[in-house]
Amino acid sequence: MTVSTISPAAVRKSIVVKAPPARAFEVFTSGMGRWWPGSHNTQPSPITNVVIEPRVGGRWFSTHEDGGEADWGRVLAWEPPGRAVLGWQLNAEFQYDPDFITEVEITFTPQEAGTLVTLEHRNLERYGEAAERVRGMIDADGGWGGLLQLFGTEAEAAA
Repeated sequence: MTVSTISPAAVRKSIVVKAPPARAFEVFTSGMGRWWPGSHNTQPSPITNVVIEPRVGGRWFSTHEDGGEADWGRVLAWEPPGRAVLGWQLNAEFQYDPDFITEVEITFTPQEAGTLVTLEHRNLERYGEAAERVRGMIDADGGWGGLLQLFGTEAEAAA
């Protein structure tokens, strides 16, 4: 008898923002600290900024009021203004693990009304037994969909 498992589907979300792709890319990446909510924090100290270093191999991390930093992952692909792939290195307890990685790909496609921003968080099967629980959290209203809404508001305000 063989047992097969079904991998959890990637979480896919999209939004159209009234901003050109270059502006949308800039707000999503170098401007993440302007729209990322303080409630989405891995540390006890409040977030002061979220930083994505703009190059392959660059760090993705948060800075905090107590002067500390918390790694979230690293940059796997950097192709402004059309695409970035970030390695999400937060485990099922949302703590940084340098030996763990899933991928968050964000694409920025020109549209007549602005830019279609599509986010895909994939490789969720790497969470093992916690995969469906984690998928449910990042697919919930307060997950990537809600985060894209916050990003969209900031991108349009900045346009």
